[in-house]
Amino acid sequence: MRIGTFKESYVADAALFDSRTQQAWLALLAALLVLFPFVASDYWLYLACLIAINVASSAGLNILTGYTGLVSLGQAAFMGLGAYTVAILQARWGTPLLLNLLAGGLVAMLGGVVVGIPSLRVKGLYLAIVTIAASFIAHFLFANFKITGGTAGLSLQPGRIFDIDLDSSFRLYWLILPVTLLMLLGAANLFRTRIGRAFIAIRDRDISAEVLGIPLLPYKLLSFGLSSFYAGVAGGLWAYFFRVVTPESFPLSMSIFFLAAIIVGGMGSILGGILGAVFMTLVPELLKLLVDLLPGGADLAVFLSPVRLVVFGALIIGFLVFEPLGLAEMWRRTRRFFHLWPFKN
Repeated sequence: MRIGTFKESYVADAALFDSRTQQAWLALLAALLVLFPFVASDYWLYLACLIAINVASSAGLNILTGYTGLVSLGQAAFMGLGAYTVAILQARWGTPLLLNLLAGGLVAMLGGVVVGIPSLRVKGLYLAIVTIAASFIAHFLFANFKITGGTAGLSLQPGRIFDIDLDSSFRLYWLILPVTLLMLLGAANLFRTRIGRAFIAIRDRDISAEVLGIPLLPYKLLSFGLSSFYAGVAGGLWAYFFRVVTPESFPLSMSIFFLAAIIVGGMGSILGGILGAVFMTLVPELLKLLVDLLPGGADLAVFLSPVRLVVFGALIIGFLVFEPLGLAEMWRRTRRFFHLWPFKN
């Protein structure tokens, strides 16, 4: 049984997938993802699409907060910028779907760079307050500009790609999943480059990074921009998925949701962003299903709803207390245990 990986070159050390075991598991996962929509119900397809959107946005926030160490509570606002950009382009000019998603990401990226300008002077809770202020400004703009439809928002026609209407969860799955996987692959490769290592150096000690010759402001702005680009694309996918975009679609609580996702999953880890988004999306649904299975669950649902939220909150607090490194560390610990278990005395 493999208990280590011996690497003989820098190329092997920098490889994204460093063993045939990893490649085999990834191939199996890819096969399961391809087969899933053919056997899943509409409800589980809906959840799969929503999870993929949340994973994409969480991956972007992890670049900023997990890897660069810059706290942000504005992820929902940047998703809103991407969603509104997609909705406006679709409704007014009928531009192609993929171009709309790219434009949504770029507009959100521009917004992220603007919000990131104060990051050279403030950090920690002060930077979090700046991003909260940006959320309120974005909400005001969404609700009061004619081009955004005001408080009524905008409605979208189903997206089209290759002359196919993406009017169901099954069809949208084949758009949302590949885009999310490409974004995850990009994030994983980012931290094998000089830019990604600069982000990590800034997170560990920004003064030391500056002494080493890393210009702080350009790299912080780049981190904000990349994180916001991910949020903008995720927001565009969200717009195509729900086909209605309103100012209330992206509240501050959504930003807290994504911050909780990367904390629960494990900050500074691509896997952590994935696991955290899956946990934060699925657990409330699973608790709801559990309530429905109880005798008289339909009648008790209204009364047990607060209890369900308390249980969900308690699970998050439990992770913070007992496993501060998140689900990703639990997964790594489990792998180490089962790799070494046959050799334990």
